[in-house]
Amino acid sequence: MAKKYFGTDGIRDRIGKGLMTPEQILKLGWAVGRVLKSQGASKVMIGKDTRISGYMFESALEAGLIYAGVDVMLLGPMPTPAVAYLTQTFHADLGIVISASHNPHHDNGIKFFDAQGLKISDEMEWAIEAAFEQPMSMGQAQDHLAKLGRAIRVNDAPGRYVEFCKSTYRETKKLDGLHIVLDCAHGAAYHVAPLVFSELGAKLTVIGDQPNGLNINQGCGATDLLALQNKVREVGADLGIALDGDGDRLMMLDSRACVFDGDDILYILATGLYQSQSGVVGTLMTNKAFENAFREKGIGFVRANVGDRYVMQALKERDWVLGAEGSGHVLCLDKSTTGDGIIAALQVLSVLVRENKKLHDYQKEIKKFAMRLINVSITKPFKITDSPALEKAIHEIESEFNQSVRVLVRASGTEPLVRVMVESSSDEIAMKLANRLAFEVRESFS
Repeated sequence: MAKKYFGTDGIRDRIGKGLMTPEQILKLGWAVGRVLKSQGASKVMIGKDTRISGYMFESALEAGLIYAGVDVMLLGPMPTPAVAYLTQTFHADLGIVISASHNPHHDNGIKFFDAQGLKISDEMEWAIEAAFEQPMSMGQAQDHLAKLGRAIRVNDAPGRYVEFCKSTYRETKKLDGLHIVLDCAHGAAYHVAPLVFSELGAKLTVIGDQPNGLNINQGCGATDLLALQNKVREVGADLGIALDGDGDRLMMLDSRACVFDGDDILYILATGLYQSQSGVVGTLMTNKAFENAFREKGIGFVRANVGDRYVMQALKERDWVLGAEGSGHVLCLDKSTTGDGIIAALQVLSVLVRENKKLHDYQKEIKKFAMRLINVSITKPFKITDSPALEKAIHEIESEFNQSVRVLVRASGTEPLVRVMVESSSDEIAMKLANRLAFEVRESFS
C-alpha cells in the first residue's frame, strides 16, 4: 500500500507546502500522539536542526502531542543521530527530528525513531497516516485538563551526546597533534561536534558553526566542499571533516583537499577497523572499483537500493554492521543505531591512528572507475523488458566487458527521467556506452 505523506526518510517538503505548515504539523503531532496512546506509550523526544522554521514546527508538534495526551521532552538543536541515541537513554517511546537534512533552509521535514533508536516501521507510518485523516479531538476524555500531556526541556542533552560519541573512539592514543578542519554546515552539530574532536585532543579549525536559521548547508557542509577544501589548504591541516545539516552524513578531505566520500570511508573501515566482519553493504551507486577490491580481499559485498533505509535493511538481513552510501551516510551498527557523521569520522580516525597512516595513503590503494551518468526524459512508463533493443544493448555490453564495466539503468523515483549510468576504467568507454544506452531509452520511452 502506497503512503500518502511518508517518503523514504520521513516527511519532507518546501515550507508552506504539503504537511509543512503549522496547521498540518499540529495535526501530525496529534495523530502521532493518538497512535502512541493506542499502543500504551506516552513519552516523546523532539530535536531539530538550525532552520528558522524549526521553532515554528517544534511548537506545533509539541502542542499536537500534548493535546493527544503525550508528554514531550524538548532537546533543541541536536543532530539526528543524537536524537536516536537520547530516545533510547531516556527510555522515550518515540524520537522526532525536525530537519530536512542536507536540503536548503526553505525546506523542512519530520523524521521518526522508535524506542530502540531505529527508524519507525512501515506499519507505524501507515497508522500515523490513518490517524492524520481523522478529525482532531480528545476522544472520550471527560476531564480535558487531566488528559493533556506535559513538556520539559532537557538541558544536558548536548553533554550526554558528546560523551557518547567520545566513547566510540577506543584507541589508547588520542588525536593529539592532528590538525582537523571541521565544517558543521551551520547545522545541528555546530555546538557538539567541535567539543567531541577537541576533547579527544585534536587541534581544530572550525567553519560552518555560526547558524542564523537561513544559512544551513549554504556553501558549506557535506554537500558543498569548496569552503572546506580552501580552508584545509589555507591552514595546512592534516585532514578535513564535513557534516551535513542534521549531522548524519560525512565527507572527508585529506591534506591535499582530495575528497573521500562514503565509498572511500566504507573501504577504509572495512579493511581496517572492521576487517573481521563477513561483509559490508553499499548501494547501486557504489563505485565498481570498490566491489572489485572487496572481492579481492575476501570481504563480502552487497548492493542495496539508494537510501540509508535500504542499506540498514540489507545489514539487518545478514547480521552485518557496516554499510554506506557514496553521499556520506555511513552505518556502524556496533556503535550507533543510525548513520552518524561524527561517530563515522571517529572510526576513520581510529584506523589512521592505529595504523599510523595518513588519509591520502588510501588514494594509492583504489583507482576509481570513471562514471558517466545521463538523465533521459521520458513520456512513457519505464520498464526495461518493454524495450528488447535496450535489453539487447545491456546484455551485449555486459558480455563484452565483463568485470571492467558496470551498467545501471533505472527510473528516477521523483522525476519523469531514466538514469543511465556506466562505469568503466576508461572514461572514453564509459561515455560511449552511456550514450548508446541513452539512445535506446529515448527511442523506446520518449
